[in-house]
Amino acid sequence: MSKQEFLVKLRKGLSGLPQDDIEERLTFYSEMIEDRKEEGLSEEEAVSAVGSVDEIVTQVVADIPLAKIAKERIKPKRRLSVGEIVFLALGSPIWLSLGIAAFAVILSLYISLWAVIISLWAVFASLAGCSIGGVLACVVFTVGDNGASGIAMLAAGIVCAGLSIFMFYGCKVAIKGTLLLTKKMAICIKNCFIKREVA
Repeated sequence: MSKQEFLVKLRKGLSGLPQDDIEERLTFYSEMIEDRKEEGLSEEEAVSAVGSVDEIVTQVVADIPLAKIAKERIKPKRRLSVGEIVFLALGSPIWLSLGIAAFAVILSLYISLWAVIISLWAVFASLAGCSIGGVLACVVFTVGDNGASGIAMLAAGIVCAGLSIFMFYGCKVAIKGTLLLTKKMAICIKNCFIKREVA
């Protein structure tokens, strides 16, 4: 792909974002391609070294704050007519309450997800505490001439220690997955505010 084709595809992919951000990114990638060409790469090699357009668009959308995208999207392109203003005012009890309800449902689901993560970490902490308690109970029972109970408590402590290790890694994976989901949700919400140009 030539530099010009790359920049055209990039402009099309970034359409809907604030115009100054589009121009800034196009200039940046144009200069990057020129720098690679000066290093001795052909134009096609320089373009392929920059990366794919889809990856660049995804990264740019992730980097631009949602407030900036929403402000660009909400900025009126023309003045509203009196009829449109009356329609918006009269319909506000319906669309505003539906919007608030949708936001509340999404927020409650997201909070519930983090509550599950916190619960998993609480289970991990309980298992770690039980493993320490089992070892201490082993010492107490052994000193009190109750060796069989001491061995049983030591075994329970070792089992809890093993389970807590598995739980720790499970909790780490769950947090990574939730953070990845959060990032993807943020990009999805940003994409809702971006009005793409129709080809």
